[in-house]
Amino acid sequence: MKGFGGNGNSLQKIMQQANQMQMKMKKVQEELATQEYEGSSGGGAVSVKVSGANRLVAVSIKPDVMSAGDIEMLQDLIVTAANDALTKASETSQAEMSKITGGVGIPGLF
Repeated sequence: MKGFGGNGNSLQKIMQQANQMQMKMKKVQEELATQEYEGSSGGGAVSVKVSGANRLVAVSIKPDVMSAGDIEMLQDLIVTAANDALTKASETSQAEMSKITGGVGIPGLF
């Protein structure tokens, strides 16, 4: 690697560090995918759980919401609760990845 800045060892060290960071990121992503995040709406009338892999895991609806008979309101509550849970999952993922990357944004990471 001589001729590339004069020091092939520096480039090799950078590549090793990049590989280590990539392995750490993969491990954290796998761990995050197994976690669950809960979101709610309507003062807890509807709650939703999602996995760190952005999969819907559970929906809980309090009986009094069902007895109201307002389908549109129920739909809105479910969407709001799901978005709340997904936001929590995304924010946690970004925070954990930022610890690894030192806050440097890496395109395509999230």
